[in-house]
Amino acid sequence: MTETRRAAARETRLMNMRTRKALGCAGLLIYLAAYVGLAVAVGATHAVNWPPWAQFLFYAVAGVIWIAPLKPLFEWMNRSE
Repeated sequence: MTETRRAAARETRLMNMRTRKALGCAGLLIYLAAYVGLAVAVGATHAVNWPPWAQFLFYAVAGVIWIAPLKPLFEWMNRSE
């Protein structure tokens, strides 16, 4: 393979990775907006009637668990072809 073809193939891979990262970032922002909206809605409607320890537990879990579904997205975004 000539050097020009290698450079073109490398550029194509980089473009694909850039596209994946751009789409992944857009998906991440959409997911986070929806997740935060849902967590706030549940917290504002239901958690206000809970005892303080349950509210703390709810917000602690809601503040950490959002990352779990994103592992496949990050793996897809960083996958090399």
